[in-house]
Amino acid sequence: MNEILLFLLLGLGTGATIAAIAVGIVVTYRGSGFINLAAGAIAMLAGFSFWALRTGELGFTVSTPLAVVLSYAFVLVASVAIELAVFRPLRTAAPLAKLVASLGVLLTLQAVMLLAFGTSQHPQPTIIPVRVIRMLGSAVPLSAFVLSGIVVAMTVLLWGLYRWTRFGLATRAASENDVAARLAGLSPDELSLVNTLLASGVLATLGILAGSVAALDTTTLPFLVVPALAAALFARLTSFTIACACGLAIGMAESLIEYASTKSWFPTSQSVAWPGVKELLVFVLIVAAMFLRGASLPTRGELVEQRLPDVPRPKHAVTLAIPSTLLCAIALVVLPFDFRQALTNSLIGIVMALSLVVITGFVGQISVVQLALAGVAGFTVSHLAVDHGIGFPLAPLLGIAAAVLLGLVTAVSALRVRGVALAVVTLAAAVAVYNFGFINPTWGGGATGSPVPDPSIFGINLGPNASFRGLDGNLPSPVFGWVALAATVVLCLLVIVLRRGTLGRRMLAVRSNERAAAAAAIDVRNVKLIAFGISALIAGVAGTLYAYNFGSVSADRFSVPLALSLIAFAYAGGITLVSGAVFAGLIAAQGIVPYAMDTWFGLSGNWFLLFGGIVLIVTLIQNPEGVAGSFYRTAQARAARRDSRAAAS
Repeated sequence: MNEILLFLLLGLGTGATIAAIAVGIVVTYRGSGFINLAAGAIAMLAGFSFWALRTGELGFTVSTPLAVVLSYAFVLVASVAIELAVFRPLRTAAPLAKLVASLGVLLTLQAVMLLAFGTSQHPQPTIIPVRVIRMLGSAVPLSAFVLSGIVVAMTVLLWGLYRWTRFGLATRAASENDVAARLAGLSPDELSLVNTLLASGVLATLGILAGSVAALDTTTLPFLVVPALAAALFARLTSFTIACACGLAIGMAESLIEYASTKSWFPTSQSVAWPGVKELLVFVLIVAAMFLRGASLPTRGELVEQRLPDVPRPKHAVTLAIPSTLLCAIALVVLPFDFRQALTNSLIGIVMALSLVVITGFVGQISVVQLALAGVAGFTVSHLAVDHGIGFPLAPLLGIAAAVLLGLVTAVSALRVRGVALAVVTLAAAVAVYNFGFINPTWGGGATGSPVPDPSIFGINLGPNASFRGLDGNLPSPVFGWVALAATVVLCLLVIVLRRGTLGRRMLAVRSNERAAAAAAIDVRNVKLIAFGISALIAGVAGTLYAYNFGSVSADRFSVPLALSLIAFAYAGGITLVSGAVFAGLIAAQGIVPYAMDTWFGLSGNWFLLFGGIVLIVTLIQNPEGVAGSFYRTAQARAARRDSRAAAS
């Protein structure tokens, strides 16, 4: 019992970090209606600012008090810029657009810190005394108690502020009914700005103090937003005290899992305790929060709420597909080997983006788990080939089936939750699958990855090591590029046919209004299940292509940052269009455009992460239809003008 109590106390530090981010999420949501996925990244911004000022990274060193003041000032200025440039223009946007915008902020802040300070962890100077106290026969860091006390004190102050002041009453009024608040003389924009500054103050405090309990890098604090979302959801994004209490409880529960992993009865793989159990716990907690606290998140009354981008009916699909396919097939032969590989990567990226077009563009369900579904298919192909001797074409078919099965399991949660709530669930699912599944050496790839032999049929090698090597005579072979091209073209045409058919129209009806669709005798449940199944099938195809393309499957290829960047590029390209998926694949990570920019101009992948975040934000504000949607509307306008001139003449 003493050991259990000890580990509960040891979890206070992590719990306080989660609780602070959860409280920041609640403050932002109450003020602006945004579920801020960038909350942890803002804390990271404060941490890096304090570290750089104290360690001389900027060329000079300042005292601790001045570094604290300057870090607060930097974060508050950055938060004002985010509020004015992102949150305010999208205040009346669709909830999914708001969520994706906060994703763009996350990617942008992460890319900036990566470019400025690299990927390594940095020992952060601590403000909290580095001392331990003796409790329960062991040493417990004092910092955990101090940080927990500070977070609880901030939570109590916020509770009092919102409970007993006119500002708190005005914030509640604006969040419940924007129209009535404006008629009463309140300014929702000003209230949103003040709430953003309050949330940033909480997160900046965490970032400055977290050096004693969390590593300072570009992933730890930003992605603590996932357990923080679980705490915020239990609080229904309204209660500071519940969010704080749940955050502390999640941290202590994760510490207990660490304690359990040292026991002989804890499941192991290759003599190592199963990884990812903590992330699996967070996923279960988020699902429980959705079902126990209510399926829908509290809504806000806005003057006008914009809809998702239109889904135009594709035209001239075959006419465009034939020359594009021929051009790509020739390019796979004549391009140098490195550009040939990058083009193949882009083809796989197009397939991944197509899965998002179906589930998000057609049905309006933003799913972060699509890349994880691809990983499931890839690892299934690897283990079937290596462990059981099952090769092509049965292994990829079984891999795709595994992805579809997991996609349908995800769809079950979509029957009760939807929209932003579903995005939160699938984000937690993606983190859980990555840590619990892909890093586990039993059914994932562990630290080294899992090999995949070349596909072959009737003795003909269809993989990257096929005998035909293109004009330059180097690997990878164009043969596998043609296989990927054929799969991409077929799936593009499949999605086009889907949009033109009856099922596509039903999907759009469900996206527009589920109740109205049900009133029109559309089975909403079946439409969602079919949509998730189709999108999972497409993602599974992408996963099998990836496995054969690289000859191995590794967890890093399916990480959550890559999943988020995939959504960013798909939205920027045009989440409702096949042509948008093509654009997204061309600019996706390791695609041909990023590779060309890196080769010709020395712009690394981090620059494209920054590019993706900024383009996503600009696209959501200026052109919600995406790049492809803009081209489509321009072409339609020109055709209409041409027709009107012809009719006049």
